[in-house]
Amino acid sequence: MSLVESAAQFASHPLVSPYAFEPAQARDAVRGTVELDLPLRHAGQRKLRVGYEAVGPADAPAVLVAGGISASRHVIASEAFPQAGWWQAQAETFDTASLRVIAIDWIGADGTLDAPIDSADQADAIAGVLDALGVRTLAAFIGCSYGAMVGLQFAARHGERLQQLVAISGAHRAHPYASAWRALQRKVVALGQLQCAEDQGLSLARQLAILSYRTPQEFAERFASAAVIDGPRARCASEDYLDACGSRFVERFDATAYTRLSESIDLHAVDASRICVPTTVVAVEEDQLVPIEDAYALVERVKADTRVRILRSKYGHDAFLKEADAIAAILRSALADCCEAAA
Repeated sequence: MSLVESAAQFASHPLVSPYAFEPAQARDAVRGTVELDLPLRHAGQRKLRVGYEAVGPADAPAVLVAGGISASRHVIASEAFPQAGWWQAQAETFDTASLRVIAIDWIGADGTLDAPIDSADQADAIAGVLDALGVRTLAAFIGCSYGAMVGLQFAARHGERLQQLVAISGAHRAHPYASAWRALQRKVVALGQLQCAEDQGLSLARQLAILSYRTPQEFAERFASAAVIDGPRARCASEDYLDACGSRFVERFDATAYTRLSESIDLHAVDASRICVPTTVVAVEEDQLVPIEDAYALVERVKADTRVRILRSKYGHDAFLKEADAIAAILRSALADCCEAAA
């Protein structure tokens, strides 16, 4: 059955509008958009366009991969789309000769949806995209950071469509300390907008976020040089790095998208007792945003077999991006399980 035929077959699903499938490539690597009519949890019924990318044979076990709020549908490079993906470090882990890797652009990521967005809305959007692609069951959902939160929602809301979940650096709730970090970041964005300096506000918010993603240990190692006099003021060793992080972010992200997706993390709450699929929870001891205690609390609530993997990393919350070998070992174990189940 062709992808277009699959779309027609599933267009009757209540989350998916007719004529929703627009593939950009008729190969093993495809991109497209799906039009969804979704009942958003906090913003009512909305018509949305969700971008997706799928890499690998259409008949292979499907794995949904989701990252942080700034991640996109482009996870790894392919012949059709050769640019490095946001998780290119795991390209060898995802064997797209035997797996189909699917990802979406988060709803709200283009800045056109200026309304509260919930992680549950993202989970429902993924279900709609899977319907359009003709994917009834995922062999695995691998989520990192915000993607882990969405994965937990997907497991709770659409568990019959999922064989296993891997949740990396994400829990069943937003921790109050992390929410305080993000609230300040959003206020910086809003202040920039009031001062007609939106880019500067967004850049500063991103720089604040970087401090929460990483650890004092890393900064002590990288930026140990003393502050220097730069013109009329002192400048510390990390400022060039932070400025560069902010500038790069402004080039590719929208202030409205940042605000709404940041809010979405803080709105996240899932009843983990509704999760009845095998779950691997990965936590980082130095993570300032997702304390290890929350990972243990999550595991205690899940109503299925669970595994806990604890990492140590000076990269804190960003360990899923930086600790490639340790994360690859965990993913290979999970993917081996789903390949065995498919065999």
